[in-house]
Amino acid sequence: MKIRDLLELWGSPDKEQRTRKFYEIRLTQHDAAKIAAIADLYKGRSEQQIITDLLSAALDELEEAFPYQSGSKVVAYDEDGNPIYEDVGLTPQFISLTKRHLANMQSE
Repeated sequence: MKIRDLLELWGSPDKEQRTRKFYEIRLTQHDAAKIAAIADLYKGRSEQQIITDLLSAALDELEEAFPYQSGSKVVAYDEDGNPIYEDVGLTPQFISLTKRHLANMQSE
């Protein structure tokens, strides 16, 4: 999800499944004021929902920003027949760890 997608999301009902675990954070006053302003603009969203949605979008963008590191194993070929090498950077590690943590949360 991109940050700009949040504007559309906040105009519709919240259907996301939430964890049982709570995360306590302390915002700067400036960021807290921005969250309050967004909550005023989107009356159907609580400040907690807004923070959750912003964090989700930021995590998606962070995952996209991990640099690709070419490995030695060919995993596919492009339309011109050039080899595409596996990514041995942070992205596959992040995805694997995310799946592991998600499975643990779902089994609780």
